[in-house]
Amino acid sequence: MAKKILVTGCNGFIGTNFVNLVTETEPDTKIVNIDCLDFEISKDNHNDKGSNYEFVHGSILDKELLEELFKKHKFSQVVNFAANSHVDNSITNPEAFIENNIIGTQRLLDVALKSEIELFLHISTDEVYGSLDFNSPATTEASQIQPNNPYSASKAGADCLVRSYHKTFKLPAIITRSSNNFGPYQYPEKLIPVVISNALSNKEIPVYGKGENVRDWIYARENCRAIKTVIEKGNIGEVYNIPGYEEINNLELVTLILDILGKPKSLITFVEDRKGHDLRYCMDGSKLKSLGFRYDENFRKQLEDTISWYQENNNWLLVKPIEAKAA
Repeated sequence: MAKKILVTGCNGFIGTNFVNLVTETEPDTKIVNIDCLDFEISKDNHNDKGSNYEFVHGSILDKELLEELFKKHKFSQVVNFAANSHVDNSITNPEAFIENNIIGTQRLLDVALKSEIELFLHISTDEVYGSLDFNSPATTEASQIQPNNPYSASKAGADCLVRSYHKTFKLPAIITRSSNNFGPYQYPEKLIPVVISNALSNKEIPVYGKGENVRDWIYARENCRAIKTVIEKGNIGEVYNIPGYEEINNLELVTLILDILGKPKSLITFVEDRKGHDLRYCMDGSKLKSLGFRYDENFRKQLEDTISWYQENNNWLLVKPIEAKAA
């Protein structure tokens, strides 16, 4: 029997890449997507997905809607991408992140618990582990959770809820935590599309502090391949880190993008650092590799492909004003 899965938030950045991957590799899998469409441009992401894809405009905060969907479709799996994700926005409006990321996850867990699902996969982030020094070893799934901003705190809270529903109620749950994603369909509130957009328009590119903050980057499709591996081979009750193994500081990344675009470094301007700006993230992915996952290790090519996608789809760079954002 073909799988029937509920994918939350799959008109968003990573969710869109996940649906594209599943529909390409598992054409018989039925996908029901619930998304609140925070960004108007995303409404057309999956117009070509055919009869095995169904879109529902709504929020995971709407428990009555969730109950209707579970009753109608008898899902075998739930993959929860739905979340507010931008750190700057969480600093100015923490309440929205607590509501959507924690309460929304709790309502989804409650409804899933009443159904006979085989798997509840919760998508999380490396930011829940907190900041590392330059010489600190990579975090593992056993590392302490110590989030430093409202976004990462809300994701850590959701992680703890998912764990508790597995431990207390035996909900068959798994958590994945990925490093910073980049690639097609990312909104221009995040670093890489901001840099691309400003560079293409010859605008200043604001960089927080001295640009020394280090992030580990993973191409969104690679993350989705890893998520798919965890769905197929992961052990219930476990957490799986999904690093990209591409550590680079913000200034080096901005410079690389400018080099690919043939733009001058003089576009870079340094601005006051963000509050609670974590210095470095780095995860150990040995547990994921033990499932047989192997990386496509060509960061520059993936970055070039991302830049080309935005050049061909420049409407994505116009969704929101971008001048106030920084790296």
